Parts: sequence; C-alpha cells; structure tokens
Amino acid sequence: MKTAFRWLLSAVFMVQIYVMMLIFGLVFAPWALVSPRGARMACRSYAGYVLWCARWMLGLRTEVRGPVPTEEVIIAAKHQSFLDILIIFHATPSAKFIMKRELLWTPIIGIYAKRLGCVPVNRGKKGNAIARMVKDVAAEFADPGQLVIYPQGTRVAPGADRPYKIGTGVLYAALEQPCVPAATNVGLFWPRTGIMRKPGLGVVEFLPAIAPGLDRDVFMATLEREVEAHSNKLMQEAGFKVDGVSHHG
Repeated sequence: MKTAFRWLLSAVFMVQIYVMMLIFGLVFAPWALVSPRGARMACRSYAGYVLWCARWMLGLRTEVRGPVPTEEVIIAAKHQSFLDILIIFHATPSAKFIMKRELLWTPIIGIYAKRLGCVPVNRGKKGNAIARMVKDVAAEFADPGQLVIYPQGTRVAPGADRPYKIGTGVLYAALEQPCVPAATNVGLFWPRTGIMRKPGLGVVEFLPAIAPGLDRDVFMATLEREVEAHSNKLMQEAGFKVDGVSHHG
C-alpha cells in the first residue's frame, strides 16, 4: 500500500513539473526572446521550483557540496538523471550544457537551450561531431560561463559501468581551461527511467579543479578516477552497495 501511494505521488509530481515547465516557459517567453538573461532567469526559477517540490512532496532533499564554479571552466559531471541537471544549473551562475541535438526540437527545452547558449551535438558521427562541438563551443564561449559536459555521454544508472568518451578530453585540450569534476548520487532517488521517486538526500559534489595542460590520456584517467570514486562514496553514504571498480576506457 505504501509503495502504491509513493508511486502515485511520484506520478503526480512528474506530471505537474512538466505542466509547470510549460507555464514557466510561456510566462518568461517575452523576456527570454529578447534577452538571454530572461531565459536564464526562467530556467533557474523553474529548477528552484522543482527542487522545492521534490522536497515537500517526495521528501527528496538536495545538497551541493564543494566550491561552486563561478569562473569560465569546464564542468565534467556524472549524469544519473534530470535531477543532477537541475541541481547544477540552479547552483552555478552561467551554466550552458553540451546536449543531444535532438533536444533542440523539443518544445520549451529547445527554445530555451538556444537562448542559454547550450551546444548541440550529433552523436551519430563521432569524428565530425567532436570537431563540430569544439567549433561551436568556441563560438558560444564569447559569453563567459560554465560549460557542462557529461563525459559518459548519457545518463548512467547507479553501479553501472560505462566508458568515458574522448570528447571531454578534446574540449579540455582545445579550450585550455580548468576542468571541475562533479560527482553525484541522485540516481538512487530519481532514476533515469520509470516513475518512482524516493525520499533521501540527492547530492552533487564539485571536486577540486584539474588544471589545464595535462596530457589528454592522463586527464581522462584522472577525471574518471575522481568522478567515479566520489560518486561511489556519495552512493555508499546513502546506503547503496558499490560493487566493482570503474575502468578507464
């Protein structure tokens, strides 16, 4: 009975946050269309609303640990669900995301992503996609901000092993900027698929920056080691048993 109630509550929560996405998008549209500041305010307000609703409706609290990046950096983050996107965006002053090109054609999200300077990537053509991504990022960085990239390229379930893609290393070398790794455990409470949402403490932890100038392979190995180790610690803190060791690939 308790599980059924939590599933129903989760379903109501999910329906209303997507309805509110539409409402926020329409209310802020006039400002967002004339100013990127309006788009950013809309998205930050929406993220804050969802985090607040998750707390009082679901008992799902959120926390940011470590120094929040405010300068022009790359944030290479563990990606487990939509929740880590919301936490990072709400915490940082000028985040823009590397995102799937298909999302540009979704209502509300696509329009606002363009206004924020998010960089779309065509995942189907690896070599061309990386070269285009570097070019597009360089163009968007005329406006300073925190470029968020998910090194594994997609949402990854807690405990799952998925390789880190070389695109993050290419960007790191091309931009010559510090890279801030970010760990998370949010997939334990807000899974990448399904309806059920669970109470608990979802954390995004910003780790010490990796200085520019490392060899690409050394950088990738360091990034993966830091993100995976700290994500595992956060998940263990929440009661998840981490089995096995991540391997650089």
